[in-house]
Formats: sequence, structure tokens, C-alpha cells
Amino acid sequence: MMFASLSAIILLLLPAVLGAPVFQSLSSRALPTPIAASTARTYLGQLTVAADSNSPAYDRARFKHWDIISGSCDTRETVLKRDGTSVVTDSSCGVTSGHWVSPYDGVATDLAGDLDIDHVVPLKEAWISGARSWTDAQREAFANDLTRPQLAAVTDNLNQSKGDKDVTNWLPPLASYKCTYARAWVQVKHYYGLTIDSAEKTTLTNLLSGC
Repeated sequence: MMFASLSAIILLLLPAVLGAPVFQSLSSRALPTPIAASTARTYLGQLTVAADSNSPAYDRARFKHWDIISGSCDTRETVLKRDGTSVVTDSSCGVTSGHWVSPYDGVATDLAGDLDIDHVVPLKEAWISGARSWTDAQREAFANDLTRPQLAAVTDNLNQSKGDKDVTNWLPPLASYKCTYARAWVQVKHYYGLTIDSAEKTTLTNLLSGC
């Protein structure tokens, strides 16, 4: 039993020792709080600057989501419950009522159908900045990450306008949230070892300098 435990510990620590991201269990979750601006500036300086590559071509199906997190609740339902207040669900974990305020624009709603779950670092952005070389299991962990500040319940049409744009081409319209968004973006990219392009670095440098 001692040797089995030791082997398990070694397997858990090996990715971190090798400098690769540790893809945690999908059942492991915590409220995402972005790193401080000072830490984000340090992390930004550690990110590799490289041109994006879409070869092989991005395929959204390579990022399996939404996974069952607990009982019958999938990732989307879990984020809706986490980000809302007075959230009520049915026996199948479907959200029947609640109240949410979209962090990107400050718009409030009592209808879960008005909300999308945004990937702060879009799936395609992850693909072109490194995730194309991951395993499907690693991409699945990324797409369902409830530990980093990577998933948020936001106004649906706002999420649709964002699409797969990076920070150079899209930022939340709520000025007071832009610093938080930049910190979250850097934290996610740093944790997963994703690259940034030169324009992205300039944008993030400017955003974080004002935080």
C-alpha cells in the first residue's frame, strides 16, 4: 500500500516537475479568483511570445464539454449555480430560477436562458496558442475548468459578439472589469503554458499597467 501511495504521488507531481500544466480532476472546483495585478505582470513576462498557428485546423469537438461535475449537474449548470443568487434547480439539476449579474456588462437577469457560459480564453484561442498539441483529455479538462477564472456566466449576446477573439480584439464593455479580465486571461494562459502573440502582449501590458 505504501508503494502504491508513493507511486500515485509521483504521478501527480511529475507534470509540475516537468513544467507542464497539472490537469486536475474535473470534480475539483473552487470559486475562481484572478491573481493580483502584480502577479499577473510577473506571469505576463514569463509567457512565450509566438505567432498563433491554426495547423492543424481548429475543431471545437476536440474540446469535450459540458462534463458531469456532481450528480447530474454538468459544468454549465454548476457555473450557473455558482455565479447566481437564490438559484433553484429541478431534480435533473436544470436551473429553474435565480438571479445573475453578468460581470462583463453589469446586466442583471432572472432568466438562465439569457446567459452563456463564456470561456475567458476561448477554445480556439487556446488551440492556436498551444492546445492543438495537447491530448483530448487535457483539452476536456481545459474546457471544463472550474478552478481557474476560466468560466463565467455572462449575457448571451455579449458572449456571442466575443466569439473566439483575444484581448486585442475584444474586451468586456464594463470598464471596471477590464483589469479583472486581463488578470484572469494571463492566469489561465500561464497555468496552461499557452503562448501569446506580440499584439496580445502589448494589450495586456497596457491593461495591467493601469490595474
